[in-house]
Amino acid sequence: MSGNMNDVLRQATRMRKDMERVSEELKDVYVEASAGGDLVEVVVNGQQELAKLSLDPKLFAPGSDGQPDVEMIEDLIIAAISQGMEKSKALMKTEMDKATGGLSGSLPGLF
Repeated sequence: MSGNMNDVLRQATRMRKDMERVSEELKDVYVEASAGGDLVEVVVNGQQELAKLSLDPKLFAPGSDGQPDVEMIEDLIIAAISQGMEKSKALMKTEMDKATGGLSGSLPGLF
């Protein structure tokens, strides 16, 4: 029985190290997302950190009242960031599943 427990502990330690390695590697993996026909573009890394936000100058064109539509700009920024975060989470899940043999989804709070 003791040998089996040692095997389990070794596997758990290896899995934890693999997950830490993947998490570190995801800092340098990026996904892109956009909204408003690419008027707003974002780049998010694999750890759900916003790395870049690009706004097309067309966003700031005056509307019928002579002012840019600030509410629309805000909505597009939120939409692009949300999409980028979802892509990043999916990437992280895929990579963690590879590192854990698919167990990451069955271990809540693991990452």
